[in-house]
Amino acid sequence: MLEDWVSIGYLISAALFIMGLKKLGHPRTAPRGNQLGALAMLVAVLTTIADMQFSGEIYWVLIGSGILLGSAIGYWMAKKVEMTGMPEMVALFNGFGGAASALVALSESMKYIDGATLPEGLELWVVMIAAGLSALVGWMTLTGSLLAMYKLKGGISVFGKWIKTPTWGPKWLNPVKVILFFGVLTLIVMAVNDPLNSNILWAIIAISCLLGIVLVLPIGGADMPVVVSLLNSLSGIAAAFTGFIIGNSVLIVAGSLVGASGLILTFIMCKAMNRRLIDVLFKSFGGSGDKVELTRTKVGSDADEVAMILDGAQKVIIIPGYGMAVSQCQHQVKEFADLIAEKYDTEVSYAIHPVAGRMPGHMNVLLAEANVPYEQLIEMDEINSEFPDCDVALIIGANDTTNPAARGDEGPLAGMPIIDADLARSVVIIKRSLSVGYAGVDNDLFYMDKTMMLFGDGKLMMGQLNNAIKES
Repeated sequence: MLEDWVSIGYLISAALFIMGLKKLGHPRTAPRGNQLGALAMLVAVLTTIADMQFSGEIYWVLIGSGILLGSAIGYWMAKKVEMTGMPEMVALFNGFGGAASALVALSESMKYIDGATLPEGLELWVVMIAAGLSALVGWMTLTGSLLAMYKLKGGISVFGKWIKTPTWGPKWLNPVKVILFFGVLTLIVMAVNDPLNSNILWAIIAISCLLGIVLVLPIGGADMPVVVSLLNSLSGIAAAFTGFIIGNSVLIVAGSLVGASGLILTFIMCKAMNRRLIDVLFKSFGGSGDKVELTRTKVGSDADEVAMILDGAQKVIIIPGYGMAVSQCQHQVKEFADLIAEKYDTEVSYAIHPVAGRMPGHMNVLLAEANVPYEQLIEMDEINSEFPDCDVALIIGANDTTNPAARGDEGPLAGMPIIDADLARSVVIIKRSLSVGYAGVDNDLFYMDKTMMLFGDGKLMMGQLNNAIKES
């Protein structure tokens, strides 16, 4: 009877996970999806505790302390971390998820190595395979995620000194990745043949940690959205492997869902950048220091000039980029859209590139925080056809995702789908300088006759533009 209730609890949890994941597919329903996911985890935890209680294997002090400490840390991070730090926090959570799964798998496998009785129908060699794979994926995810987090931050502060995280990828590093990977697989085979030798597991952990660093080290900032989604997938796969070891069905289901959805998202990101996943992992792109030297100049405009061309504009498309996130000007952008819609009766929409920012959906999250209507957020493929009829395209901190060089056959951006901002009748770009983006390619859009540059911080420039519109 108890087993039936436990199975029902896990079934409810799995169903909630699936429904939550479904609702995460649209910005309007994403908050509800998060709530369903949290509820699913709560049901899973309570069901597991109930199962342990009736099995006589529960330690209330440890469980209660873990729940309280984890909740406190989660609440503190939710309140403390700014929206611009969300990509780094997601990368960190990916790493912690992989490490948690690997630690549980290690603890369980060590218990059986020390002579504990195996559950009926479970062989020790199966445990060693699952433990080895969980260690490979989990510890690789931890070190890779930590390195990705510091790459997103731009470096690490050590004793008050800021050290930039390198993007370092000599050609001989790729064979090292392959050697390390197959080295771990060899050790897993050795663990199957000699399952009582715990030293093999420790060797797997050490090499897996090194593999995570070597894997992420050469990858530049332009590929970070792909890396974050891939690491998210790996954390789910590690959880699924651990589920097999401890015989927990909801962990297998949840891990498989995270792993599968993360892989799908990874391939969507690769398609958006016209990149193959194997190229992301084995060829650095952007952030490598190979940036062109700027030889052209552009005279900047002021807010009053931009306000003049907006007077009478019937259609304006706003293109947000990472510069908007850095300057935290999403609220000023929303105010701008409301001003021109009310004063000039202008139709306003937002063009969202799949890899704008530092993680998938970064722009959607920021604009949703500013209460931008969901129907105004339009994906790149749907809105590109509207630019020839657009009076003004306002670009805020986006570079590579609007660079016409991507339409060529050469260079690091070649073939990457971009937002067709250069097809609009007038273009306004808010940017601190003419500096290149992560791909290290100069942007011809900056120098077109129809382009007006507002040089400066995004929040400051948007504030000046809004004041100029009010006074015009």
